[in-house]
Amino acid sequence: MPSSTPRITAIETYDVRFPTSRELDGSDAMNPDPDYSAAYVVLRTSQEDEPDGHGFTFTIGRGNDVQVAAIRSLAPHLVGRDAAALAADPGALYRDLIGDSQLRWLGPEKGVMHMAIGAVVNAAWDLAARRAGLPLWQLLAEAEPEWLLTQVDFRYLTDALTPDEALGLLRRGRQGAAERTALLRAEGCPAYTTSPGWLGYSDAKLTRLAERAVAEGFTQIKLKVGADLEADRRRLRAARAAVGPGVRIAVDANQRWDVDQAVQWVSALREFDPYWIEEPTSPDDVLGHAAVRRGVAPVRVATGEHAQNRVVVKQLLQAGAIDIFQLDATRVAGVNENLAILLLAAKFGVPVCPHAGGVGLSELVQHLAMFDFVALAGATPERVIEYADHLHEHFTDPVRIRSGRYLAPTAPGFSAAMRPAALAEYAYPDGEFWATELAVEAGPPRPHPGP
Repeated sequence: MPSSTPRITAIETYDVRFPTSRELDGSDAMNPDPDYSAAYVVLRTSQEDEPDGHGFTFTIGRGNDVQVAAIRSLAPHLVGRDAAALAADPGALYRDLIGDSQLRWLGPEKGVMHMAIGAVVNAAWDLAARRAGLPLWQLLAEAEPEWLLTQVDFRYLTDALTPDEALGLLRRGRQGAAERTALLRAEGCPAYTTSPGWLGYSDAKLTRLAERAVAEGFTQIKLKVGADLEADRRRLRAARAAVGPGVRIAVDANQRWDVDQAVQWVSALREFDPYWIEEPTSPDDVLGHAAVRRGVAPVRVATGEHAQNRVVVKQLLQAGAIDIFQLDATRVAGVNENLAILLLAAKFGVPVCPHAGGVGLSELVQHLAMFDFVALAGATPERVIEYADHLHEHFTDPVRIRSGRYLAPTAPGFSAAMRPAALAEYAYPDGEFWATELAVEAGPPRPHPGP
């Protein structure tokens, strides 16, 4: 007889790649030809009436090779696990994975293995939200502060944030949460768009998309910079003319510069009133970011999408190195670590403007930002969620944007599930799209030379 206890029976992985490099969507100074990709995982459960859990991590193409292999290596920690217990305490899985000494040796807590852990931990949270019948943002926002505290790993953080301080932040965040939930459902959360600003776009395309963004209600756009100063000045001039003086323009160097170069380059762009400079230098260079911040003020400094763990985030905040933190849903070890990061940002009073310039990232980070708005930090004028208008159609619960704002998801889960048709077409190398492309690249079979 089948067991009455639902269990995780399998981890299914998919290498999903989209050919965004064909139109230079996603192009920047360090990544000129990205193919937006997802190392995608499904946690299968043993009973037909039980939901599965979906998660992924983002790469820009060939990185999927190693990322998918890393996710598969985590199967022994998942297969056979009680699905109900997992959903009731995703932190237990997080602690098991982070605590595996042989995996930890590969980091510790950074790089490919850490991102793989994030993919399966996020899938566990998707499972938890589906079992609860709630979108993840609502599951988190309505959770008791004491339970949320059990999901946070405070190791290495207590010199900056103690559990008692975190509990105080969570309890204060519940004050007025009902009113903010109603506001979120009625109006959504403010967004900004990167869609006009990919580095490979022509000036004409940049102008057209910038004008469209303003017409659609966005009050901030972002441009990629850093490859050529005169080209950046020309593009900023075109963008400013297109959007006018009342719309914020952020710029993003994608880690291109040394510290002094960053200060000089931003100074040369200052006449166009850039709102923030994003990733001006190495994401690991905490003191470098602090020096850039001093050198470019009042232009703000934003970073975070490549912050490899909560410890780097702690140091960025302690050093006063950033004005904006850009949380990423798949760079660190999933929701649990991002809860720690959101608490750190709330403690230091630094607004969180999540990164979403990649396939599926908008779908995920909206939940974390909405929890932050409803039940932790509340609203400030600086808080906006990145939006790029690519590839949302491949998800079963895609983001919804109205008047430049993210509307709150209503479907249960983390909005991570991809459509079966997308997997069938874009799984690499055997999906329909890639099988055809690779066959064309290989060319017709060579004739046999004969005897």
